Amino acid sequence: MYVCNCNGLRQRDVAAAIEAGATRPKDVFDRHQCRPQCARCVCEMRGMIDDSRDAFALAAE
Repeated sequence: MYVCNCNGLRQRDVAAAIEAGATRPKDVFDRHQCRPQCARCVCEMRGMIDDSRDAFALAAE
């Protein structure tokens, strides 16, 4: 499923960037050497980052 239609970023692309250390949408775009265009995807990326952070915190307990 596409997260960012403008840049063709899929969920797996965003997830890979998060696993590589992305902590904000800008980091995701930088990793894939692109820039936000319409920014509709930014909220979904933030949600994925927050979910990942929450999962990591639970695993650390």
